[in-house]
Amino acid sequence: MLAQEIIRKKRDKQNLTTEEIEFFVKGITDNSISEGQISAFAMAIFFNGMSMDERIALTLGMMNSGTVLSWQDMNLPGPILDKHSTGGVGDKVSLILGPIIAACGGFVPMISGRGLGHTGGTLDKFESIPGYSVTPDDAKFRSVVKNVGCAIIGQTANLAPADKRFYGIRDVTATVESIDLITASILSKKLAAGLDGLVMDVKFGNGAFADNLLMAQELAQSIVEVSNGAGVKTSALITDMNQVLGWNVGNGVEVQETLDFFLDVAKREPRLHEVVINLCGEMLRVGGLVETLEEGKEKAQKSLDSGRAVEVFAKMVSALGGPTDFVEKSTKYLEKAPIQLDVFADKSGYIQSMQTRDIGIAVIQLGGGRRVASDSIDHAVGITNFLGINGEVSANQPIATVFARSEDAAKQAEEIIKQAIKVSEEKPNLGALAKTETAIIETITS
Repeated sequence: MLAQEIIRKKRDKQNLTTEEIEFFVKGITDNSISEGQISAFAMAIFFNGMSMDERIALTLGMMNSGTVLSWQDMNLPGPILDKHSTGGVGDKVSLILGPIIAACGGFVPMISGRGLGHTGGTLDKFESIPGYSVTPDDAKFRSVVKNVGCAIIGQTANLAPADKRFYGIRDVTATVESIDLITASILSKKLAAGLDGLVMDVKFGNGAFADNLLMAQELAQSIVEVSNGAGVKTSALITDMNQVLGWNVGNGVEVQETLDFFLDVAKREPRLHEVVINLCGEMLRVGGLVETLEEGKEKAQKSLDSGRAVEVFAKMVSALGGPTDFVEKSTKYLEKAPIQLDVFADKSGYIQSMQTRDIGIAVIQLGGGRRVASDSIDHAVGITNFLGINGEVSANQPIATVFARSEDAAKQAEEIIKQAIKVSEEKPNLGALAKTETAIIETITS
């Protein structure tokens, strides 16, 4: 086969065979196909799309380009389950969800990523914890999953290497925003983890990659169909990202909110709680640990309220190199930046809307995210105690609190936050989808 003929075929809107796609993926992996050819291939797909069979073939091809984990030899007494989010602002769901599922009898080998653009990264949050290793060797990873039930780590070099090269080229050739390619990119890494079940959290709104509902629905449907077609039972929830999820945005401050969520019912922000419990309930259903979503939600809530979930969290942190007393003494270990600034609105009233993406940008400018991939992260900066849409602001009630390294950085973040949040004298109309009080928009199953 010739790479240029495969490109020509897709350029001319023809469907590729599984063999042609496998040949191209092999060339991406072993560098026998050039960057120019890969970019041309990506652009042809971007404009002409792929059939469902092509998407499945591309996903499986990239999944099989490296190590595919298998857990059968470990005889685990429960299903291998995972969740993936398309990214949001204040999204610390994975930190809470993994331990809950493990406490309910599932096993969660969660391979997560770093911050991308304005969205935060799960690995960056865990690296706020002194000693926590996001890159254990395979033996350690498998041991923690078996003995604790949950291990949240980063992608290894041998996991879906074709996707790593392919994505790097897409990123600089304006071909990232393709549902076909996004589907294959996400699933090639997730399915390489040897899963029995997967639940997607597809974010929708002004703080998400999918800023309109139709795009979120198309992406969710594509992922569900491809993953099920690849043999892994999968469903998706579309969740709202038109405002910060939870109360805190940043790395260390989101880890602290996670612990508060585990330990104190009063500190469970309602929308975050709704997303966590619904995703957990659906994961338990997909994994066959319960029969219905409602039964799954009830089981998840019990593991949270009983303290079993936070015990799993503590064991995972310790097993991956973190402090053994982290849960009890988190404030000792989680650094906070020295400058603290409360942000007040220019007038009293109610929060009408929030440009959530701008909030993520404010954290990056504080140093809590990356402008370029080589940037280091300041885990101590962030923004806490965000009021949500419909929240009442006044001279005595700030919108949020900034933690920064300098007065200038704090003032800059303050200005971004004030510009990003619209305050009006009247309470907002929460009937509009983008301003709904509920965070669950839709569930898509096979």
